[in-house]
Amino acid sequence: MVTSYRFDVPRLVIAAPSSGSGKTTVATGLMAAFSERGLAVSPHKAGPDYIDPGYHALATGRPGRNLDAFMCGPELVAPLFAHGAAGCDLAVVEGVMGLYDGAAGRGELASTAQVAKLLRAPVVLVVDASSQSRSVAALVHGFASFDPQVRLGGVILNKVGSDRHEVMLREALEEAGMPVLGVLRRAPQVATPSRHLGLVPVAERHTDALASVSALAAQVRAGCDLDALMALARTAPPLDCEAWSPAAALTRSWSHTSASPAFEARGAGGSAPGNGAAPADLGGAPGRRPVVAVAGGPAFTFSYAEHTELLTAAGAEVVTFDPLRDEALPDGTTGLVIGGGFPEMYAPELSANEPLRAAVAAFAAAGGPVAAECAGLLYLGRSLDGKPMCGVLDADARMSERLTLGYREAVAVSDSALAQAGTRLRGHEFHRTVIEPGAGAAPAWGFTHPERRVEGFVQQGVHASYLHTHWAAEPSVARRFTEAAAARR
Repeated sequence: MVTSYRFDVPRLVIAAPSSGSGKTTVATGLMAAFSERGLAVSPHKAGPDYIDPGYHALATGRPGRNLDAFMCGPELVAPLFAHGAAGCDLAVVEGVMGLYDGAAGRGELASTAQVAKLLRAPVVLVVDASSQSRSVAALVHGFASFDPQVRLGGVILNKVGSDRHEVMLREALEEAGMPVLGVLRRAPQVATPSRHLGLVPVAERHTDALASVSALAAQVRAGCDLDALMALARTAPPLDCEAWSPAAALTRSWSHTSASPAFEARGAGGSAPGNGAAPADLGGAPGRRPVVAVAGGPAFTFSYAEHTELLTAAGAEVVTFDPLRDEALPDGTTGLVIGGGFPEMYAPELSANEPLRAAVAAFAAAGGPVAAECAGLLYLGRSLDGKPMCGVLDADARMSERLTLGYREAVAVSDSALAQAGTRLRGHEFHRTVIEPGAGAAPAWGFTHPERRVEGFVQQGVHASYLHTHWAAEPSVARRFTEAAAARR
């Protein structure tokens, strides 16, 4: 029997009519401004984005966490939120795209509006007012009335041009009965640089990012009514949910895989542990814990905090390393996780680190378990934009003009150290690169929606794919991978 808990923390969802309105500016600035007041602020991001949470973490000193109702399911949004916000004075959730935009063709699924309803949280709408005056009232009225279950608690006006412009906007919104909780003037000096996949991650510009976050805090302090925003956050009612726990999730998850008729299940040259049996205790003495090395540094910045937590709860000792600088894998490595990031921006430096490339290739050749997503896939290939990579996979990658972006429904095609064939997961693709071929003799995933195709590579202990997944949706993958790493001790 699952115990129900009443979880009570003040909270706000920062949304907007569309992308580019200033959600990240406002959300990050609010997180930093409230943190400067001495509050423990829990930062969250709706959707799959990895980059914004890095700025949130910088603003609050706590891990930025994602709330994705598509990848993890609506039922996990509140528990994951409660896990991240435990012990905090305030939680701020930055939305994704426009308030009502979600997974294509799925109604409200994975929208900011759905997350706000699941969290019973008031919404603050950030409006780019640069090209309107009285029309702002009609815009806000439409967003406030579209779904009566979404509680729009106020507006922050962004990119306001002058005192006169502000007066006109306030008069219009007063007429509409909508509180104005902040007014931000145009301030290009605090803009955060972007490139082909969004903002430049914190890890690539840490000093400048600190300055940007400090400037955002100052801008929000000057332009927003922090007391009114905190009062609005306190109107959020308690949530009746049990906080997510990595240990409890692992215990509950081991039997949740099922065979699928959509794709033929394939063996991968050896059965990996964790094929549906109850979780084993891998902890033991500290020296006996399997060492899982996780790639980090500027080239590999994409990861969800829950992945490391699940690996640790499954019995692994997680150690990070930087493929740009470290010439060897961490001592005692028995498992290797290489997540997403921007290897295309660092291809010459990654290629120049020949000792580490050789170490990764040797580890994979010996059958060591490797889980690689997107950037990790490119790093394991033969080459990236003509620069030699690890050569684990007989595939070559290059930058492309085309952005591949969107949610995917997938089933594991081949048994691997990460997933048993037939395991179903939802994930997300986000890249401007192409790898040829796109799949090996034993593919990693078969996509069932929105298109049917196979993708990725499974060979020996390697599972490599473009698909980003959130392991909280299927914690058995962390258990299975840790067991595979333990078998290499």
